[in-house]
Amino acid sequence: MYTKVKALLFSCLVIVQAHAQEKPVNTAAATVAASPMAPAELPGKGLVQHDFFYAGEGNKVVSIVKNGKQVWSYTDTARGEISDAALLANGNVLFAHQFGITMMTKDKKLLWKYDAPPNTEIHTARPIGKDKVMYIQNGNTAKLVVVNIVSDKMLFEMPLQTGDPLKVHPQFRHAELTPAGTLLVAHMDLSKVCEYDDTGKITWQVDIPNPWYAERLPNGNTLITSNKNFVREVNPKGETTWEFTPADLPSIRFSGLQKSIRLANGNTLIGNWAKKGDSTAVQAVEVSPDKKLVWALRSWNDPDLGRSTTIQVLDQPAIHPEKAHFGKFK
Repeated sequence: MYTKVKALLFSCLVIVQAHAQEKPVNTAAATVAASPMAPAELPGKGLVQHDFFYAGEGNKVVSIVKNGKQVWSYTDTARGEISDAALLANGNVLFAHQFGITMMTKDKKLLWKYDAPPNTEIHTARPIGKDKVMYIQNGNTAKLVVVNIVSDKMLFEMPLQTGDPLKVHPQFRHAELTPAGTLLVAHMDLSKVCEYDDTGKITWQVDIPNPWYAERLPNGNTLITSNKNFVREVNPKGETTWEFTPADLPSIRFSGLQKSIRLANGNTLIGNWAKKGDSTAVQAVEVSPDKKLVWALRSWNDPDLGRSTTIQVLDQPAIHPEKAHFGKFK
């Protein structure tokens, strides 16, 4: 009897010691890991909120969404990531995909293609009229180019300053033409936004940490997205007149702010490089001037729009990207 009791006590002691050696569960960390990137219920009308043209990284799909339905899509099979895209009034689609540029018709017929040379990358391309494209080629040396896609003739070429010519990937992500015919270039690795005319002269600049995208607003101010996770509106003097940071929307977890655009209603639409594989994340948010959440885009199934690269709202007053000009190039 004594032997059985002794064996039983020994077994209990082993179990207690085993439990004592187990690492305690960090309940706070587990809660954070399991928490959603955004609430289950979101304001707005879902995919019906806006008609829009969208490009997503990861699944590399370019989409047109109208009346809440994906009415057109194209899946890019080329190497690299989709970084910039534009839908023209005639239905043609232009997109930069890191190692090249493609222009196609709405019937997916190839109109023009450019392959980036070795050791270079292209993350931004904008249409000028129906037959010209402006792009920036990251590299050693980086350059701004305007090309006629019908004749495939280079019309303009200008070298661009970079922080490190040998570190190609972080040099540039976006450049945008202004209504005045100048070009805003986000020098990401130089932490400044520069405005150029068609002679290559810098006509305006502002210091911004790691700028990702910049656009000129109708009021003359400039809206800038930074890779440091903020969107800032500055006046011509460089003074901040409005700013958004993720702290303004604590219910939404942002992985990285992408292209931001000012809508006709005064709201700001901000892309979010959503956490990969998390279906609770949102791909874009629309915020009011007082930074209230008006709408959030979340579409990972039927259709899967992919991680946000760029969004072009189609239900605004007609502003066609190809109507922009760069000095004498129209």
